[in-house]
Amino acid sequence: MADEQMANAESTQSHGSTGVSDMLNGLPPLLLGTYTPKIDAKGRVALPAKFRSQLGAGLVMARGQERCVYLLPFDEFRRIAAQIQRTSVGNKAAREYLRVFLSGAVDQEPDRQGRVVVPQMLRDYAHLGSDIVVIGVGTRAEIWNKDAWEAYLAQKEEDYSEIADDVLPEVEF
Repeated sequence: MADEQMANAESTQSHGSTGVSDMLNGLPPLLLGTYTPKIDAKGRVALPAKFRSQLGAGLVMARGQERCVYLLPFDEFRRIAAQIQRTSVGNKAAREYLRVFLSGAVDQEPDRQGRVVVPQMLRDYAHLGSDIVVIGVGTRAEIWNKDAWEAYLAQKEEDYSEIADDVLPEVEF
């Protein structure tokens, strides 16, 4: 098994991906890029091939901000849930966020074709039809309604360079 993992890591490293090699180094997978799969009539979406190994054997889907659906590797979901739960039970905002976040979360295991079912509740929340966009956002991926993503991106691209100083004050390119 260890030989197989090392062979996979070497193969991944030679192709420049950040999935298996980072996992072997203790870092979470880095999900990157923009993909445009379709949701079929049964609510299934084929995960981008590059994400399949990075998400592992399973993932959690949850309500995301701005009406998208988060796709989180199990470990990342558990880390986020634990971090929210550590917040004081006396914190009303934390309680409310936790209720909405966890009540909309569903664990999934991709089938042999790398497909997962997006539950109707989450499709309704994010207004997902057949035309969607899946984006990598570091330690998670997001599923967006295609029109909503294009509108969001067009609006935010105007502010992209202006907010860089606030978001990345110490990072130099």
